[in-house]
Amino acid sequence: MTRRGLGALTVIESISPRSSGSVAGAAIPEVDICVCTYHRPAVADALAALAGQDGRDAIRFRIIVADNAQDPEAQSLVTGVARNLGLDLLYLHAPANNISVARNACLETATADWIAFLDDDERAESGWLRAIIAEAERGSWDAVLGPVQAVYPSSVPRWLKSGDFHSTRPVFVHGRIETGYTGNVVIRRSRIEGAKLRFKPELGRSGGEDVDFFYRLRDAGGRIGFAADALAVETVPPQRANLSWLLKRAFRAGQTHGARLANKSSGPAGRAANFCLASAKAGACAVSAAACLPAVVRRNGFLTRSALHCGVAARLIGISEIKFY
Repeated sequence: MTRRGLGALTVIESISPRSSGSVAGAAIPEVDICVCTYHRPAVADALAALAGQDGRDAIRFRIIVADNAQDPEAQSLVTGVARNLGLDLLYLHAPANNISVARNACLETATADWIAFLDDDERAESGWLRAIIAEAERGSWDAVLGPVQAVYPSSVPRWLKSGDFHSTRPVFVHGRIETGYTGNVVIRRSRIEGAKLRFKPELGRSGGEDVDFFYRLRDAGGRIGFAADALAVETVPPQRANLSWLLKRAFRAGQTHGARLANKSSGPAGRAANFCLASAKAGACAVSAAACLPAVVRRNGFLTRSALHCGVAARLIGISEIKFY
């Protein structure tokens, strides 16, 4: 095991080094799968799911775990799991309590052609890696998103399960994906380095740093695709299984979009026009929520949309991003 310093980052490496090879005369795709963790033992389940990926002979991958806690508390768990499962793994200690710092640490140490991100409480289905890389190569995409399917405990309200509010999929605007998320994605490293992209530390505690990152990737000419069968699943914790959390998350997401609109607005008049539009949308969604009061799923759906537009309006008038994490 080797330990070396990299600024505030400590790298612990040399667990099951990867081998070289080729398949049918072609180079094997190489992927660095990045998992940022923070006080979450479930990272062991995330690693076990990666160890069970199909087609490991056809795709060579290494796992980079970035521990964002103040102390390297996940080190023994992560490296122990890696040894037991025969994983090629790099453990990073990036202590800042800031998810952007952890993700940037992953970008700084990644060397593969493709960089993937998964959350530490997600489990990639066995065909995930094969499916997302196949789509990346098929479409010559610069990034490919996969769906994240929420798994709800039996104790959560029925409306939450019916509405499936916690699952994540990309939003298409005029037939294309404008931004993305780091819960399930693979990105071409050359595109990241060519555009000098990093996650903004100032957004690392408010959330929205991933949406901002992919907006900038699109601005740099990056093309984002979607692999519907590259599935990751995530169990919803009790503290997130409520309307209050959904509204707060939607408001924060709206603030991220509002910041982008503010930057792209043509002066005060453009910003005022966008503020009026966002306010009107928030009001319309609130009215729609009131109109379908007994239909809980539809009502709460409209409420979350109203919260999102409120977030857009708030950011356009200069209210800074809330600290979501």
